[in-house]
Amino acid sequence: MKNERDSFAKRRETALDAKKQLLERIKSAPKPDQAELDRKRAEKEAAAAAREARAAEKERLKQAEAERKAAEEAAAAQAQAEALQLNEADAASIAAAKEAEAAERKAERDRRYAARKARQR
Repeated sequence: MKNERDSFAKRRETALDAKKQLLERIKSAPKPDQAELDRKRAEKEAAAAAREARAAEKERLKQAEAERKAAEEAAAAQAQAEALQLNEADAASIAAAKEAEAAERKAERDRRYAARKARQR
């Protein structure tokens, strides 16, 4: 059992040493200079501004498309209303023509009837 305890203590100590070495390596790593940080910050700000500009342009195009569709729908509705009025006018003229034709047939029938009665007298 004594060997097992020694083995655990050794593994623990090795792990702690490894962590210390890792921290030392991180601390000794070269730090970025201020100019590089400023350049990266400027790149990020430029990218954000470009992203916002693209989003605004996309929204503007979307709104313009919606306005165009609304105008097309209004024009289509107006054209449909005009076509309906024309159809109603055509229907009214057709109805008037049918009435006139019916009146003409009745007048012709009455004239033949009167002529027949006149011949019989």
